[in-house]
Amino acid sequence: MDFVYSSGVLVIQYLQNNYREHQGFLNFMSTVGDPRNIFSVYFPLWFHLSHNVGTKMIWVAVISSILFSNGKPTLRFLFGQRPYWWVQESHVYHNDSFPHLEQFPITCETGPGSPSGHAMGSACVWYVMITSALNLTRPSSIVTSVHSFQRFRLLRSCLWMAFWLIQISVCISRVFIATHFPHQVILGLLAGMLVAAAFDHIPLVYNASLKVYLQTNILLFSLAICFYLILKLTDSDPFWSVTKAKKWCVNPDWFHLDTTPFVGLVRNLGALFGLGLAVNSQMFIHSCKGKNSYKTRFKLVCDSISHIPATV
Repeated sequence: MDFVYSSGVLVIQYLQNNYREHQGFLNFMSTVGDPRNIFSVYFPLWFHLSHNVGTKMIWVAVISSILFSNGKPTLRFLFGQRPYWWVQESHVYHNDSFPHLEQFPITCETGPGSPSGHAMGSACVWYVMITSALNLTRPSSIVTSVHSFQRFRLLRSCLWMAFWLIQISVCISRVFIATHFPHQVILGLLAGMLVAAAFDHIPLVYNASLKVYLQTNILLFSLAICFYLILKLTDSDPFWSVTKAKKWCVNPDWFHLDTTPFVGLVRNLGALFGLGLAVNSQMFIHSCKGKNSYKTRFKLVCDSISHIPATV
């Protein structure tokens, strides 16, 4: 892996040396790809427009995060390093000749680096949004004029072009700030799309009972515990990446403890179980699935109210 890492460092140096004037935009795109935005921005926006899309979004985000992100610690010896600490400890560079990688306020994440959680979260949620938007606007095959079909093809091309522009920008931004190697963002992108595409064939999640949500939470939590026990049984430190991040982050104020896989686990399981409680409650069934659920004004009011906590 040293060759892959050292090659990635060269890419990071190239980006930092040649695209420094775009630092503001790249930092913004890294924020766009933040997995926390799925729960505070994308889900509230889509859930009241389409309950199925919002529900699928949470399931995809939670499953991909726990399967891949919480499995990161067990893969530390393969490709779990982050650039900003790897260059300091690698034996590839001799006589203190390791390359300089600039750090930024959002660089010092504390979890293992692969796959990229930002790339994976951004890919899965935008894949769900794009495919759902296309399904909602797809013209009927029974009464479809040539003009309608051409407009749909144009829309499809524009949406997928926007998808790839956003994903490439998010991936480049994560490499630019030296928090991921190039291969890690590529793995995250592919993993996110793979999980999102798989849920196209799992309609069960749209009408899952509270029992299903509870069983899924227990299963995912048990899986995370298994990862933890594997590390303990192999005499590995589950918090090895936190130690490295704290040691090599140039500014203690940039140290982000809320980016560890265990914090993400609590956030994801809480979001999934909260969704299960909400969609199976009598209040939701009578209000959001009742006669008002199809009124545009009602949807807009619900959507506006749901975004208030994110702005406070």
